[in-house]
Amino acid sequence: MRFFKEKLVPAFAKIENTVAVIFTLLLTIIPLLVKIFQWIKIPIINADNAQVNIVMMFACIAGMITWREGRHISLATLTDNLTGLPKKIIHTVRASAVTSILCAMFFYSFSQLTVFYAGEKIWGVPLKAVFAFLPFAYMVMLIRSVIKSEHKIASVLGLILGIAISAGPISGILYSLFNLDIPFLYDTWNNAWVNFSSVAFVPLVILLIVLAFMGVPLFVVISAIAFVCLSQCWENVDVLAEQSYSILTDKSIGAIPLFTIAGYIFSQGSAGKRLVEVFKALFGWFRGGTVIATVVVCTIFTTFTGVTGVTILALGSLLTVALSGSGLKKDDSESLITASGALGILFPPSVAIIMYASSNYFSVDVFDLFKGALIPGIILASSMIIMGFIKDKNPDRPKFSFKAIFSALKYGAFELAMPILIMAGYFSGFFTLMEAAAFAVIYSFIIETFIRKDFTFKQALKIISDSIPITGGVLMILAAAKGLSYYFVIASVPQILTDFIAAHITNKYLFLLLMNLFLLLVGCFMDVFSAILIVSPLLIPIAATFGINQVHLGVMFLMNLQLGFLTPPVGMDLFIASYTFEKPVMKVVKGILPYLLIQFIVLLLITYVPIFSTFLVPNAL
Repeated sequence: MRFFKEKLVPAFAKIENTVAVIFTLLLTIIPLLVKIFQWIKIPIINADNAQVNIVMMFACIAGMITWREGRHISLATLTDNLTGLPKKIIHTVRASAVTSILCAMFFYSFSQLTVFYAGEKIWGVPLKAVFAFLPFAYMVMLIRSVIKSEHKIASVLGLILGIAISAGPISGILYSLFNLDIPFLYDTWNNAWVNFSSVAFVPLVILLIVLAFMGVPLFVVISAIAFVCLSQCWENVDVLAEQSYSILTDKSIGAIPLFTIAGYIFSQGSAGKRLVEVFKALFGWFRGGTVIATVVVCTIFTTFTGVTGVTILALGSLLTVALSGSGLKKDDSESLITASGALGILFPPSVAIIMYASSNYFSVDVFDLFKGALIPGIILASSMIIMGFIKDKNPDRPKFSFKAIFSALKYGAFELAMPILIMAGYFSGFFTLMEAAAFAVIYSFIIETFIRKDFTFKQALKIISDSIPITGGVLMILAAAKGLSYYFVIASVPQILTDFIAAHITNKYLFLLLMNLFLLLVGCFMDVFSAILIVSPLLIPIAATFGINQVHLGVMFLMNLQLGFLTPPVGMDLFIASYTFEKPVMKVVKGILPYLLIQFIVLLLITYVPIFSTFLVPNAL
């Protein structure tokens, strides 16, 4: 056992990190190489298919690493402060639940592997081998759960339960691999589980929601809910693995990890400091100038990382010092940073916008949504600047100086150029989304490693490796949420909701208000990516019956989610800020309430005055 822990485990972890970095480099280099070959009129066969399948393999490796590091998105902060017997009970239940769900997901995905695209290849690699990364990832996470668990008996019981509810795929695997036909497994055990899930459907779903509050990773909970939903209606649960594959091989999805990695590289170097200095020189000479700098820097970093927590964690201390040094109180500084942490999801090339548009591509175009969110994003950011301006009462400010501005622009020129180049390249049509994301990674890597020399080449690779758990958490959420979204479609949930609302709510403005309140609640309890995949397909057909513009709906949806991150009592950014600034959650809540109120007023403004969302896209649906 000692040899296993001290030798094999670290060796496997090192292999995982290396493979993940290699896949990252492939995702970065291949799109730009394809672009170069297009210029010289040399076509590369199946280039798009190859790229999206590399994304699929990367997602699985990243998910394994995220599990290893214990960084999958969860609501664990709600129960982490418990002690004694309650904590022991929660951890025991959690250990059993996680192993049983992962075990079931392994068998159902492995069962699908036996029949997946037999004989088809991409660049000489069988698609079956690509798909095999998914059951392999579940298997690794399952093994790690059992080995690391402090509650071994509970984990083993969970494993037994997982095998019991996987009788159907196990019988299929045995028949496919060994030609063994065991009717007892399918006809008795599988049918028993299906009948039980039908009878106990509601209690099972409620139990799984409770497990989320106990700290079970959200992607595990969402996978389990989808599993139960499909089981109780006698659907083939193997389709969950197909749905995961379909979303992870979507052409837009590959941009998400790349933009996240680019933003993470910048956040670990001197880019944050340089941007602060630039905006302090530009705006620091007048009241509220440093506030402008803070809001803009927070927005830029969240735009590229796609994760508000990274901005608060990476730049919170630096920006607090900058604001406090300009005369703002420490508590006000931390509240402004927390409240500004999610603004970036409304600005291109926001990965949240990419996700929303790619998952609802029949309703809205990503290019239109980028443009539609721009004015609301500026209004929301301006509201935070105005709040900071009111609180900035420091009379001592540096004098305006062209020399200082020129020096600061020179100091941060490369960092300022990145978002400009990305947006210019994409909006002009020069770059596809994937190419723009690949360019962002290469640009940030070169700037921070070879020009700024913030880290060595080896350290830069280590930073890429450190960013993998962030991307893995996002991608596994997407893979799980797609399965639940599929169930909603086949169960006609959008149509049922549409009919219900049409029968009970006839006023468009009342519907908009109720939708805002509902989405605020969703933003509290769900991450932005699973909310997009699960909730947005439900709202789109309902909104269409009220004649709501789809770009306007998308902007409202994203604004509600970013506000939900701050909404007490369980907005995720509240806990991240509590950790970053080392202060109680309730003190964080008290500090951000004025900012929260202003953001809610802006949300209502955008909701009831759609021209702000549609002005730049007059021809949108």
